[in-house]
Amino acid sequence: MTLVAQTNIEDHLRPILDKVSDPEIPVLTVLDLGVIREAIEKKGTVYIKLTPTYSGCPAMDVIGDDLKAAFAEAGMNAKVELVLAPAWTTDWISEQGKRKMEAYGIAAPLEETADKEALLGDAKVVKCTNCGSTNTHLVSQFGSTACKALFKCDECLEPFDYFKCLK
Repeated sequence: MTLVAQTNIEDHLRPILDKVSDPEIPVLTVLDLGVIREAIEKKGTVYIKLTPTYSGCPAMDVIGDDLKAAFAEAGMNAKVELVLAPAWTTDWISEQGKRKMEAYGIAAPLEETADKEALLGDAKVVKCTNCGSTNTHLVSQFGSTACKALFKCDECLEPFDYFKCLK
């Protein structure tokens, strides 16, 4: 069973949040990535709860600063709090976010069982973001960042990152 954490985001804050991108995957907004757990305005200050994609992710500091800057540009003060529980999961990436990721050249995370089979080399299930073939193989458990693995397509011969499933 997949546990999906509830979010509490006031509608009037969504357009501003949607302008803040992940510095590691700039086509994804913080809303696409599902890292915003709460964004509420009280007495002119926006309080944001941000969940890291994984413990120690270096992008979180940048995202926090970018959130504050985006709200300052809109004439609002923002306070960002890191929230570790419940832990972020790749299930929180929006369907739109997964499509954007694939168009950018990063294979979206598979479900947990398929992910393990792909990363152990037991199954050819990771789809090439260039040609769409599943005739791909794992090159390295780690790609451009720790949350990605490096794959190569055996059809078009292009390397590409795969965003690992995290539960």
